[in-house]
Amino acid sequence: MKQVARTIRERLPNVVSYCTHGITNAVAEGMNSKIMSIKRRVGGYRNVENFKTAIYTCCGGLDLYPR
Repeated sequence: MKQVARTIRERLPNVVSYCTHGITNAVAEGMNSKIMSIKRRVGGYRNVENFKTAIYTCCGGLDLYPR
């Protein structure tokens, strides 16, 4: 019971912040997960610009096959 009380006390500012603003970091975590999957899928890029291009292509929401 003491451990539960300590955990709640430590996390209380985060809970209050969510209740006040209604914002979480879920979108940022999802984007980070997509970027990490791109990184694992290709096995590395020779330069940073190609890596950025892959991220923009996958996460940018572009329609690559227009009607």
